[in-house]
Amino acid sequence: MSVLEMKVPSPGESITEVEIATWLVEDGDYVEKDQPIAEVDSDKATLELPAEESGIITLKAEEGDAVEVGAVVCLIDTSAAKPAGDSQEKTAAAPVEQKKEETPKQAPAATYATGAASPAAKKVLAEKGIDASSVKGTGKDGRITKEDAVKAVPSMGSQPANGTRGTERKKMSMLRRKVAERLVSVKNETAMLTTFNEVNMQPIFDLRNEYKEAFKAKHGVGLGFMSFFTLAVVRALKMYPDVNSMIDGDFQVKHDFQDISIAVSGPKGLMVPVIRNAENLSFRGVESEVKRLAIRARDGQITVDEMTGGTFTITNGGVFGSMLSTPIINPPQSGILGMHNIVNRPMAVNGQVVIQPIMYVALSYDHRIIDGRESVGFLVAVKEALENPVALLMDNNPAKALEM
Repeated sequence: MSVLEMKVPSPGESITEVEIATWLVEDGDYVEKDQPIAEVDSDKATLELPAEESGIITLKAEEGDAVEVGAVVCLIDTSAAKPAGDSQEKTAAAPVEQKKEETPKQAPAATYATGAASPAAKKVLAEKGIDASSVKGTGKDGRITKEDAVKAVPSMGSQPANGTRGTERKKMSMLRRKVAERLVSVKNETAMLTTFNEVNMQPIFDLRNEYKEAFKAKHGVGLGFMSFFTLAVVRALKMYPDVNSMIDGDFQVKHDFQDISIAVSGPKGLMVPVIRNAENLSFRGVESEVKRLAIRARDGQITVDEMTGGTFTITNGGVFGSMLSTPIINPPQSGILGMHNIVNRPMAVNGQVVIQPIMYVALSYDHRIIDGRESVGFLVAVKEALENPVALLMDNNPAKALEM
């Protein structure tokens, strides 16, 4: 009998622990080599765990367990023969119902411990603002345990005569918990401010209407808004390098390259893949990379390396209908640009009121190293490039810039 111990591989640097999100096989199944057997959550991504060899699998961890990198999570008996047939048939004997005479349980007699909370339970209840008298203890002699306190929920008021009042308790994924932790730390540890502006999107609309069909036919990707925003951001970062920097202790680290993080809503939550060296990419290059990363994030194939780094982030809440927001900085970066929905609004153009497609844009920045001059100037530079893309992003030659 030859048994292989499958250990948790390292998803990337600085990651020491993962969580078993879902087992894709059951204990005792026959698995093929490279077959996905589990999904594991790290604090940066959800990754598939493939079988290292073929054989009968024995699970050594439960869903929801946090396991260290290098720990054994399952065994594979590689000497086991593959069951006959295309798929392994499982038969289970019908459970035999055994009726047992239920004897009424007598409630334990009340003691000094009944309704008393343990120290750990007291702390949890205090954090939730729940009175211990409203919690039923399951511990010895009716004592309130920490588990009782964790499961306790605040009163939602009196129940009406009609309507349902169901609740669901679901553990957050490791990725979601890490995102929550980082968001709180950003609010507490940075001097974050947000400045706003508006962009007339008509020039970009005109360019897309003229070139989008030919662009897609030639390059296989659509000519979207993201390439215009990414290249406008690259230009503005070169003009205001403080926005492309970050704090490292007592030092400010400036970058001579522009790695642009793009916030993407994936099936497991927010993911932020990185477009490396965006300053070297054309419109076609940006659109191709955005499409590639978005598909990988959507399909759960994105790697930790593809989400590591980044010097500035762009997030597009407009795809969900957001009119205006204050995006939160993606640490250790110092700035993030928020895009929003495009709405036809009246504008004064050459002394006349004209209906134009307008987008509000927002720049959140760390005021510790970015002053008002840099932040406002950066956002104005982005606005100027978007409202005059032919001159500022295409060198007055749209066909050449779009590689037509």
